[in-house]
Amino acid sequence: MRNLSVGIIGAGPAGIAAAVECKANGISNVVIFEKASKYCSTIRRLYPAGKRVDKNYKGEIFQTEGICTFETEAKEDFLLRMKKYINEYNISIEYNIEINGLEKREDYYILKAGTYLVAQTQAVIIATGVFDKPKKPTYPIPEAIKGRVFFELPKEIPEGEKILIVGGGNTAAELACLLSGKCDVYLSYRRPQFFRINEENLRELEKRKDMIKFFLGTEIKSLEPSENAVKVLFQDGHIEIFSKIFYCLGGSTPKVFLEKMGIEFNNSTPKLDEFGESNLKKVFLVGDIAVKRGSIMFAFNSAHKAVKRLIEKYPEILNS
Repeated sequence: MRNLSVGIIGAGPAGIAAAVECKANGISNVVIFEKASKYCSTIRRLYPAGKRVDKNYKGEIFQTEGICTFETEAKEDFLLRMKKYINEYNISIEYNIEINGLEKREDYYILKAGTYLVAQTQAVIIATGVFDKPKKPTYPIPEAIKGRVFFELPKEIPEGEKILIVGGGNTAAELACLLSGKCDVYLSYRRPQFFRINEENLRELEKRKDMIKFFLGTEIKSLEPSENAVKVLFQDGHIEIFSKIFYCLGGSTPKVFLEKMGIEFNNSTPKLDEFGESNLKKVFLVGDIAVKRGSIMFAFNSAHKAVKRLIEKYPEILNS
């Protein structure tokens, strides 16, 4: 487990800008944790080739407040700009690690990926952006069982139940490991073997191979109600009854993610001060996740404000 001054969640524009501001202002012990395999993964995935990236957005004029800035350029040039920042400031990014847990301990935090304790850090900057809507299966989910079918990680960990987890990525693996030993856990994946899971999660699954039942190479045909439970009919004719089903097919909404970490909300908006600090001391939100839908330049500026405030309010961070 790494010991950090600042742990940053998300390697998009806001996360990279936050790391740049930290490094430029004397905080050297900083690492970004990114669930994808490359930085700025949302821009890479959603922006078509040659798409124009603008500093000013939807009629709003932005002035540069921190180090990171740009004017108007194509997607490819913007990605090269971000790569230059990463190299110039020697930014450390740990890829394929999805941070989904935060635990307060005395005067520091533990960053978690499922059951895996990733890092101990004095301060946290969350820069994950606005997530995609959770992906759902193509077959219908009957109204009678919707209270037993979930598309987010649980806020409260179930115990003593028979649970089916559907998916083959890191989130599915981490949830299976988290619930193993507490519940009777089944993991269903349509491929005969995992190929999207990082090595750490594969090791954790191997440790728990006697506590998790693997349904590999299986596809679900349909779901039906069954006396306060869910009947799952698989394509091969196999039928199994579960108390709850968790789908981990990709995408999630930020509110559950943040609430699980202990961040308070006003309706659907996280409670933040003008610098992005949450109700949790030394935990800041920057970029889109702080305001639902911002812009790249807003992300840069919010990262600058958060790091400046972090140093002013908690100067001991420079010596941590």
